[in-house]
Amino acid sequence: MVPSFLITFREALEAALVVGIVLGYLARTGERHHNRVVYVGVAAGAAASALGALLFATLAGGFEGRAEELFEGITMLVGAGLLTTMILWMMRQRHIAAELEAKVATTLRGPSRAGLFALVFVAILREGIETVLFLSAASIASPDNNLVGAAAGLIAALALGYAVFVGSLKISLRSFFAVTNALLILFAAGLVGMGVHELQEAGVLPVIVEHVWDINPPAPAGGPYPALHDKGAIGGILRGLFGYSGAPSLLQVVAYGAYLGMVAVLWHRSDRQSSAGAPAAQT
Repeated sequence: MVPSFLITFREALEAALVVGIVLGYLARTGERHHNRVVYVGVAAGAAASALGALLFATLAGGFEGRAEELFEGITMLVGAGLLTTMILWMMRQRHIAAELEAKVATTLRGPSRAGLFALVFVAILREGIETVLFLSAASIASPDNNLVGAAAGLIAALALGYAVFVGSLKISLRSFFAVTNALLILFAAGLVGMGVHELQEAGVLPVIVEHVWDINPPAPAGGPYPALHDKGAIGGILRGLFGYSGAPSLLQVVAYGAYLGMVAVLWHRSDRQSSAGAPAAQT
């Protein structure tokens, strides 16, 4: 439930911030008569995202056996890759509000209705499709209560986005996104490890060493799993959040560590580039 909440909360909040920036700009410039176009763009983007979710679910439900393992492994790895790309992109967007307002201003100088609709529609559709893919990967990793978590994340994001833009809540969005970035990176690392496991199950990747360690003893007859077991009270939560495995293969451990190392380097490089570019952006 927690991964689906975090994913939906993050994606829906980004969409809410985009819509809020656009509506705020229209209000400040006396262009409120274009608000209806924004609302139609939001509705159309949400409907297209729902259609995409339906098509994806239909496709995913048609696989069995090895094909299912391949599909799940690829979905996890693609989800981790897109999640990482999204995180690194967001880290570089220190002036996203100004850039978005500039796009709206340019749009309003041209064929305003169609251009404004397209701007909002694409923004909502992008967030929606990303959410569908990320939630699909999360549901493979941890199938419990994903719909509940997603619904709660959506409601929380809309409430927070509204509170931020009406001025009733003052928070540092940069600090907020830094925290969620760190959690999502750990979640993406888990997707990488589990994706490697699924591809090993399908015979695409070699096993090499089957278990680097194994703390997954069989559950007692009729009793609960040990706490640190994949399906135990603690291990089950850690598996859903961070891809924890009580008996990982060598390739899983290497992939998990290599991913975290790569992202750490990219994060540091991106932060340095953003800091170096900050003074120029202000002049």
